[in-house]
Amino acid sequence: MKKIYFLLLFILLSGSSFAQMKLIKKLLSNEKDTSRKASFLPIPSFGYAQETGFQFGVGAIVGFYADRLDTTNRPSSLTLNLNYSTLKAYNMSSLVDIWGKGNKLHYIGELRFKRMPFNFYGVGNNTQEQNEDKLIQQQIKVLLQAEKQLLPKVYTGVSLGFENYEYKDVVADGIFNANPYYSNRTGSVLYLGLSQGYDSRNNNNYTTKGFFARGTYQYAPNIFSEGNFIGSQIKVDVRNFWRLNKSFVIGVQGLYNTVMGNNTPVYLLPQMGNDEIMRGYYGGRYRDKNLLAFQGELRYRYNNRFGATAFAGTGTVWGFDEFSTNSFKPNYGAGFRYFFDPEKGISVRLDYGVGEKRLNEKRQSGFYISISEAF
Repeated sequence: MKKIYFLLLFILLSGSSFAQMKLIKKLLSNEKDTSRKASFLPIPSFGYAQETGFQFGVGAIVGFYADRLDTTNRPSSLTLNLNYSTLKAYNMSSLVDIWGKGNKLHYIGELRFKRMPFNFYGVGNNTQEQNEDKLIQQQIKVLLQAEKQLLPKVYTGVSLGFENYEYKDVVADGIFNANPYYSNRTGSVLYLGLSQGYDSRNNNNYTTKGFFARGTYQYAPNIFSEGNFIGSQIKVDVRNFWRLNKSFVIGVQGLYNTVMGNNTPVYLLPQMGNDEIMRGYYGGRYRDKNLLAFQGELRYRYNNRFGATAFAGTGTVWGFDEFSTNSFKPNYGAGFRYFFDPEKGISVRLDYGVGEKRLNEKRQSGFYISISEAF
């Protein structure tokens, strides 16, 4: 009987090891899956950003095509993420990016509930590290957007969004409590939007050639209690990509955000620094009514599974401070790429960005682990 038990145990362990080896071989294979089948990857969710620290949890990514027979149909994806971080932040999010048949319709959705501590430095382009104030922010965000192709590569869209914020100041005598300009600690905003775009990219996940531009206008009407934001937001995002050869690609991006209206709350002010643009700056270290930023990337694809990038950029915020060409701040860095779905171009990226060195402060920098390319 013991021999039978040992035999069964050996079979189970062998089967488990065989399955693990098969999975590892698949994840490291340099071959593309040309069948264009849907891919489902339940994965331990992980990431890192200066604002949250290391994030751990569970997640799942579904990649698929609305029309498998149409090789020009862009890949769609559904992402679910539940995680907790070393800085006691928790985040529940779901992202939807669906391209219809013939790329005629494009749907974007986001649902997010987040509670996180973060450091607040004030408003403007010249905030000081010594004014750091520790806050706790709770955010609820819902975004629904639909775009229709009216002309070749030209998309017109509508959007509906809702956001709610609550803040708690951990430091009793911090600048968030002391300055009446930051008095709006709780608020909601519902906005209706229109967008106009042009998109000739060859792949929306990992672009190697093509041009993308989208302008969005969002209006927040007076439907909540007195003291909530009433006004408009404008966002312009322009990108272009050139393939140098089989392995190298250059990509550039310009981004402009502005908010206009009465009683503009701190949480709606455009912020410099995140895992997508101006990498290396703590998110929200600089925030104001206007943001203008540019970046470029040199992307290297070693094979279907692995790649790397070098990037550099510059950006500024203004409104509270006056706009000046001398106020642009630099950033640069490099990163590593692992493509867990090479055919659809979906990647895990590790980036390290470096920013400015202010007088009597350490040079600003940040490390990021994220899904998909920065732009």
